[in-house]
Amino acid sequence: MNISIKDLMAASGVAFGTSGARGLATAMTDLVCYAYTRGFLQYLESIGELKRAGERVAVGGDFRPSTDRVMLAVMQAAADMGYVPVNCGKTPSPAVALFGLTHGIPAIMVTGSHIPDDRNGIKFNKCAGEVLKSDEPGIAGQNVEIAPGLFDADGRFAGVRPHAEPVSKAAEQAYIQRYLNGFPVDALHGLHIAVYQHSAVGRDVLAEILAGLGARVTPLGRSEKFIPVDTEAIRPEDVELAREWAVAPGFDAIVSADGDSDRPLVGDEHGDWLRGDVAGILCAKFLGADSVSTPVSCNTAVEKCGWFPEVRRTRIGSPYVIVSLQAATAAGAQRVVGYEANGGFLLNSDLVLAGRKLGALPTRDAVIVILSILLLARREGKTVSQLAATLPARFTASDRIKNFPTASSNAVIARFNTGDAAADRRAVESVFGGIAGAVSGLDRTDGLRCTFANAEVIHLRPSGNAPELRCYTEAATDARAWELNALALVILEQLVSGK
Repeated sequence: MNISIKDLMAASGVAFGTSGARGLATAMTDLVCYAYTRGFLQYLESIGELKRAGERVAVGGDFRPSTDRVMLAVMQAAADMGYVPVNCGKTPSPAVALFGLTHGIPAIMVTGSHIPDDRNGIKFNKCAGEVLKSDEPGIAGQNVEIAPGLFDADGRFAGVRPHAEPVSKAAEQAYIQRYLNGFPVDALHGLHIAVYQHSAVGRDVLAEILAGLGARVTPLGRSEKFIPVDTEAIRPEDVELAREWAVAPGFDAIVSADGDSDRPLVGDEHGDWLRGDVAGILCAKFLGADSVSTPVSCNTAVEKCGWFPEVRRTRIGSPYVIVSLQAATAAGAQRVVGYEANGGFLLNSDLVLAGRKLGALPTRDAVIVILSILLLARREGKTVSQLAATLPARFTASDRIKNFPTASSNAVIARFNTGDAAADRRAVESVFGGIAGAVSGLDRTDGLRCTFANAEVIHLRPSGNAPELRCYTEAATDARAWELNALALVILEQLVSGK
């Protein structure tokens, strides 16, 4: 049976977004996952990254219920093509990516990241790094051969149980050693750190790294049920939990990560979570970055602080940040970093910190942010909250309208994109002027970013990996950023309902 990946994307509803293939777990059948993996590996063959049978393919996954089944389909596809699957087990996405980069092999992570557990995804990494937007047409253009009788009518393996490779801890241990070797011994001695574990796949890895660098670690909130923690839209219950935990024990910080543990959560000594784009700025400062790439939605404090010789703005999504990082390195920058609003941090340069080498890892990573902020606070003699207060007074907030089709999001944004700049500004003011005033500029790098004369920002964008309309806001105080966000969402919901 010959299957077109492009046609399968359309038929299954499991399509490529900014983080690989994602969809409902029920739509991600054994057949779909098997075919997508074959299409990805065929693409690597077509561009010369895979050259011979017997090469390894690293596969890891998160803790969501459907992950085991999807991992089996992925590994079976690799084995049927003559490759050797390396079952990295349940381990962080950056650990799987690092293993692939270190050994020059493809790395595939089965994860839906922060989205609910009725969904899942497959994140593809080439031998040289993440799949970029330029790779997606090549993968979608593949036609794959499926052996007759391998799947039943519902897309399940028929009569053949995929072989489960034994779990190798090599990727996880290499990731842990990256940080134990890359930072001074006892660098965190004297600090008491709480680790909010929930269902993050890197919960034990994070605790081991922190303890290995000398911190006293207290695990909290461990769950055997998957919890969709989104570091860009933190749940109210997680806000409350951190503040409750911070009351008595006297933690120096509370830290965590999302489901696949590539995006950090850093809470200060009061249990207040830092925004991801604030955490990224502080991490970049500690690392001494000379070029910072970050999406257009992120806090403008990165420019206003004056700490970095170069700031590059990109579209939203790690593939766009990576392209910018590559351009910065090619232009001669020596300490090239990037971060996203969700806190995921990318390092495109080998660095030497206190005489120890920390190698490049150009994929989202959570641990580097957590360690950098703790060490920057220690270096400057500040608490985490005091450290955050050294930034210019710019605050961001984000939320979204859920279950909102991408086509509907695009239709909303199209109302303000007539081709007439003056008319578009008037249209924005007619909708949002009552809460933000006159428009001073519109930016369409990704979605629609409206800057107002009072320096406040309302940014609208369809989500790249879920049926949601995202709304980002920025203002001079945290309270105002959230107030503006809430008001904008009310207006948007009235707009789409026709009220």
